[in-house]
Amino acid sequence: MKILLLFFLLLNSIVFAEIGSIEKLSKEELLKIEQEQEQEQQRLNRISEHLISSKKLEEEISKEKVWTKSYASYLTSLEVRESLQKIKERIKFLKDKKAKTLSEQDELNAIISKEKILTTQIEKFKEKDSAPFSTLITPPSIEDTPSITNPFDIFTGISLIKTLNSDFNDYIKRKNELTQLITLLRKESNIYKEIAALDVEKKYEKNIEKMHKQLERFETALETMEVASEVYQKRLEIIEININKDIEVQVLKLGKIGVVILVVFLIFFILKLIVKKYITDNERFYMTNKIITFLNVTLIIIILFFNYIENASYLVTILGFASAGIAIAMKDWFMSILGWLVVVIGGSIHVGDRIRVDMAGMKYVGDVMDISLLRMTILEDITLTAVSDNRRAGRIIFIPNNYVFTHMIANYTHSSLKTVWDGVNITITFESNHKKAMHIAKEIVKKYSKGYTDITRKQLNKLRNQYSLKNTNVEPRIFSFIKENGVSIDSWYLTNAYATLTLRSVISVEIVEAFNKEDDITIAYPTQRLHLNNETKKEPPFDISETI
Repeated sequence: MKILLLFFLLLNSIVFAEIGSIEKLSKEELLKIEQEQEQEQQRLNRISEHLISSKKLEEEISKEKVWTKSYASYLTSLEVRESLQKIKERIKFLKDKKAKTLSEQDELNAIISKEKILTTQIEKFKEKDSAPFSTLITPPSIEDTPSITNPFDIFTGISLIKTLNSDFNDYIKRKNELTQLITLLRKESNIYKEIAALDVEKKYEKNIEKMHKQLERFETALETMEVASEVYQKRLEIIEININKDIEVQVLKLGKIGVVILVVFLIFFILKLIVKKYITDNERFYMTNKIITFLNVTLIIIILFFNYIENASYLVTILGFASAGIAIAMKDWFMSILGWLVVVIGGSIHVGDRIRVDMAGMKYVGDVMDISLLRMTILEDITLTAVSDNRRAGRIIFIPNNYVFTHMIANYTHSSLKTVWDGVNITITFESNHKKAMHIAKEIVKKYSKGYTDITRKQLNKLRNQYSLKNTNVEPRIFSFIKENGVSIDSWYLTNAYATLTLRSVISVEIVEAFNKEDDITIAYPTQRLHLNNETKKEPPFDISETI
């Protein structure tokens, strides 16, 4: 208690002593102290206001994510390198010291692992170590400008110009973003300068220095971009001018070629009109029209070829080396094209002709509908071949043109001939009056084939100038042959190549009716004779077992 009482008395004496010293101060000194306190408060308030403004600017600066993130990556790379350098120095120290204690060995192993990790990170920041924003400030690369040598390259040139302009616009956009960012950084730098003037304690000195370095780096990047953009723009203008010139040349060239092709079209169109006027035969007109169209297309291809192939000899050399492989791979195509030339130039087959083709063990008879570059198209008709062999008709048959070299193709209506020989054979018994039968058959076939006989005679007379004809007999021919079970009467006559079955049917019925009317003519047909034991056996004068 006495100690507490003594402490209290001592405290009171100190307080009264201070009060006494204050009372001794003059009023001016008190006023001065108050002013200093007020100024200090104002200084702190102004610093606070500047910091608030700086914070708002930082929020706007953070919106420029491309540049701020790039700069942050650059700073991170510097920190990683600095940290890696310290680790290497520590590792060297521990190795030189030859750490023996367990703790030192653990530390050495740990920092070696850390060194490997940081080295990997440094590789990722390799580009950012040398210079900040290296990727952002580098203008888009311009590859070699392609030369425009044909109409298709026009689209390539236009596309290239659009791509380059788009890349340049993106580059300018990044530059504008950097300009806005620098404007904000300058405002922030000015704020920190004002803070530095108010900061007597040097609390913000490091922030100001950091801000100054950041602004310098961004301004350097902007200067680089301004120079690069000017150079890039000039290069882009030169490229655009060159491409536009090449496009203009190709457009003019294309226009001239178009005029030439139009003239060629007109010439061949007039030629088709002349052919249509003077060729009355539909089949010949069709084939001539196809040839004119082929020549027209071929001439246009040649015009385009020599206008757009700069080095024709080089192309011929390449085709010469590749011809062997092409010939093997496309042998059938080439043979078909060659066959088409043989058919068209030789004139052995025309559209509308009736032909027979032996292929794959089958026989096809029909009318030629079309002769294209690779194949002939025929419409199968009802003929004797269809009735006796195929048992069907009406199919569209496609025949490769190369078949003219390897398969049998018969033309029933070649050149002006429109008739063919056809025959009907009927077997009569040996006891029949075969001379009479031959006379009847000849009169019948002569009656029904007279018109075709006269037509064929005229057609053969026309063919004498083109072919060597030995036998030009066009009258019906009747032959008799001894067969095993009778006498066969063969009647041959000329008929329409497109309707052989019709006349055959008519003549067959007429001959059968005529023979049946005669008592001394018996048509042979399969018979069977029965012999009984109680009957007197009589030997038959002949044995009949076969008919037509």
